[in-house]
Amino acid sequence: MPPQDRFPNSPRLSALDARFAPLKRFELRTPRTRNQAILQFLGLALVAAVLMSLFLLPGFLGAGMAAAAGINDFNQLPANLAIQQFAQNSTVYAKQGGKDVAIAQFYAQNRQDVGWNDVSQTVKDAVIAAEDPRFYTEGAVDVFGTVRGALSTVIGGDVQGGSSITQQYVKNVEVEKCEALTDQKKVQACYDDAAGVTLQRKVQEMRYAVGLEKKYSKQEILMGYLNVVGFGGQTYGIQAAAQYYFNTSAKNLTLPQAATLVAIVNNPANLRIDEPDNKDNGKANGYRLTKERRDYVLDRMYVNHKITAAERDAAKKTPIAPTVTPTASGCSTAAKYNAAFFCDYVRDVILNDPAYGKTSDDRWATLNRGGLKIYTTLNLDLQAVAQQSLSKYIPASRPDIDLGASNVSVELGTGRIVTMVQNKSFNNTDQPVDGATAVNYNTDEAYGGSEGFQTGSTFKAFDLAGWLEGGHSLYEYVDASQHTFPMSDFHSTCGDVSGPDWPVSNDEGSASRLSVMSATAESVNTAFAMMATQTDLCSILNAAKSLGVHTAKTGGTLNSYPSMILGTNNIAPLTMATAYAGIANGGQVCTPIAIDKVLNADGTPHKVSASTCTQGMPKNIAAGVSYALQGVMKDGTATSANPWDGTPIMGKTGTTDDSLQNWLITSTTKVAQATWVGNVSGSTPLRSLDFDGIGGGDVKFSIVEPIQAALDQLYGGDAFPEPDSSMLYGSQVTVPDVTGKSPAEAQSLLEGLGLTASVDSTPVASDQPAGTVASTDPSAGSSVDPGSSVTIQVSSGQQTGSTAPPTGAPTAPGPTPTPTPTPGNGRGGGNG
Repeated sequence: MPPQDRFPNSPRLSALDARFAPLKRFELRTPRTRNQAILQFLGLALVAAVLMSLFLLPGFLGAGMAAAAGINDFNQLPANLAIQQFAQNSTVYAKQGGKDVAIAQFYAQNRQDVGWNDVSQTVKDAVIAAEDPRFYTEGAVDVFGTVRGALSTVIGGDVQGGSSITQQYVKNVEVEKCEALTDQKKVQACYDDAAGVTLQRKVQEMRYAVGLEKKYSKQEILMGYLNVVGFGGQTYGIQAAAQYYFNTSAKNLTLPQAATLVAIVNNPANLRIDEPDNKDNGKANGYRLTKERRDYVLDRMYVNHKITAAERDAAKKTPIAPTVTPTASGCSTAAKYNAAFFCDYVRDVILNDPAYGKTSDDRWATLNRGGLKIYTTLNLDLQAVAQQSLSKYIPASRPDIDLGASNVSVELGTGRIVTMVQNKSFNNTDQPVDGATAVNYNTDEAYGGSEGFQTGSTFKAFDLAGWLEGGHSLYEYVDASQHTFPMSDFHSTCGDVSGPDWPVSNDEGSASRLSVMSATAESVNTAFAMMATQTDLCSILNAAKSLGVHTAKTGGTLNSYPSMILGTNNIAPLTMATAYAGIANGGQVCTPIAIDKVLNADGTPHKVSASTCTQGMPKNIAAGVSYALQGVMKDGTATSANPWDGTPIMGKTGTTDDSLQNWLITSTTKVAQATWVGNVSGSTPLRSLDFDGIGGGDVKFSIVEPIQAALDQLYGGDAFPEPDSSMLYGSQVTVPDVTGKSPAEAQSLLEGLGLTASVDSTPVASDQPAGTVASTDPSAGSSVDPGSSVTIQVSSGQQTGSTAPPTGAPTAPGPTPTPTPTPGNGRGGGNG
């Protein structure tokens, strides 16, 4: 644009613009002869004089402009530039074959800092030749470039380039500070201050550059520049650029590749080479704009004696052929290790943990800019077994049901999560994909999970705890024949119990009377309902809470209705696995953790929130519950899931009404696992479906058996502590001597002691008066468990040896003898 057109209303500025136009175009070249060196020296002296006049004679431009430019006292300006850690990729690791394997990265800017020896000399030569040929010989400020830019700024009204590499480094550092902000108003204000078109900013940049060169070597400044500078999009730093554009490292870049990357630095938005369909600069025209700049870089390398003419010409003939290799940010890359959902859980753990920042924005910045090395608890070898076993039976989707399934395993005593898989693939995009979801079925809603699933009879572990804490025992007998329970039968110190009668059914075979041990092994619902009438419902609820049980839904509360004893609360599998681990660990429950350690970008340790272990259940109660749950795996509903490899194991099945949700939770003394299969939404009975030849109610056993075998092989397990006799038998009751009493009086006395009394309808010979009690079975003086059955035998009035009762002797009525309960059949049942 002609000078007179730039300032039509200011003849003075137009004249100045025309006079200084040659200086704007002045470019210093490396002299090849003595005469050229003399001419350049004279040119430098002239430009320096002009620069000094501008800075020392503010009246030349007017005092107002000088004040606005902030150059009244250059030495008074701040000189110490605070160089923060540039945004770095954070990497997530898991164990495979005992070694750490990177499974995912998170970044706001794709950058990986490298050292001097990790960058080829060709790159260093290219950037110096193209951006600042006098870098090693000049001071912090490129005088010629700055004068040219300053003249254009002052006379032309906008700020021009011409900065030294040190000045460019300063600008990039200042801009990088803005990238770390999250408030948009603050971001914009920061950008205006760091890269605004003002002479004041340019002068402050120069002052910072002077300060930098007093503190750092040229080599350190150059490497800082190469690590911070942008290469288009989210790609920053020479190492990430080499990997992204050419699938190589900064150390192994060829001459054409190095020159291409340095060319992109000149204008990253327009010269990036990852947009092949770009009409102006795409594959069709050989990335024309970038090639022009690349060839300029090669020319400057030749002029500055960094390459030969032959090398320059050969490099120019080389077409630009990028091998774009994106480094995905987020958990999608973890899918190849079946670990995308676990990775997403780790992400949510960090974003919810104050250890990584006070605010959510701070935590986001720590993860995406902090360059963390995050070493997780996940065992990829076990993960592969769990995923294979789950996927063998449960498809990602099927048309007749909104099907979900998951498995999670937790170490005892540490809370370390070692497996976390589910049937669907991970997809957190806005585009729905069949068989994929972003919802982690293993975790709480606050950590990327669902609102949980009804647990069925796996909740009976907490019923047992409340039963034992109430002074009852495992071999105590209960009546399982009742199927309708009025609310008046129940009590809770947590609040009133009211509502309509509760109908309870058994999905498996039932018995009229059986021990709590048998009721647990066979998962008899009516027995547990009867137990609940003799237990404070609040103690059951508190037993669950003390082991960390809570609703998966954020802000939800556990219901305390009597039906809760059969698992009507919606709980996440990870929560249930953690609770069972606590029971198997002598009542000590440890909060689940997914991260073992974290290192900062500089290799120093970052604070990690450790598992918190508390005694959630008395040891003797835990031993009693574990003892009962071992029966489930030995001769109860879950025998088919037992690997029978010699490792002691406890567990419990859970099947809700209509088999909508199906569970199996197990634990050794080393590790616990929870497996769930069910309806994500809807109400399709799983027992109506077939999974690879196995019924939907039983498929959980086939899934768990190989997972359990793999866990046992790695961890092994010890014998569970033996419960004391009070847990097994309670306080023994001595059968009193009721001979000679009426059957009704004897029955009342026995039941008052917590025993169950029945009258034998067949009289026996005895020396007691006819119609009175002749004896009991067990006999008087015997020690029995509370709730045990005692049979009352009525005297016929004849002495022993008589064959018939006296005429007119009454016959005592009595119920049919109680049948002996049959053992469980090993199948999972409704609420089983």
